[in-house]
Amino acid sequence: QVQLVESGGGLVQAGGSLRLSCTASGRTLSSFVVGWFRQAPGKEREFLARIGRYAGNTYYSDSVKGRFTISRDNAKNTVYLQMNSMKPEDTAVYHCAARQSWTTDLYDNDYWGQGTQVTVSS
Repeated sequence: QVQLVESGGGLVQAGGSLRLSCTASGRTLSSFVVGWFRQAPGKEREFLARIGRYAGNTYYSDSVKGRFTISRDNAKNTVYLQMNSMKPEDTAVYHCAARQSWTTDLYDNDYWGQGTQVTVSS
């Protein structure tokens, strides 16, 4: 079993930045493809970014491309989501998720974290 834990959420003003972290227990996170998602109240879960087991392979949704950056530090067993130029519409619960191989179905993941709240004030 793998337990994913997100951290780094909080309150930030519009235009500001936050960095989220996703850590794992149970297995080494370097074994997994990891993605970030968010879900705002009353909305469906939205894919944001994904990173392969080797950090050179990344993929972003159009809604965050150029503002958010996904990265990983396998030595620290952590995947990050750097969020810049944040907007009030970025307010949501942010989740990380992991699967063992890259797939075209971005929402098909084996493990999900509980999420961390991000609130962007105007």
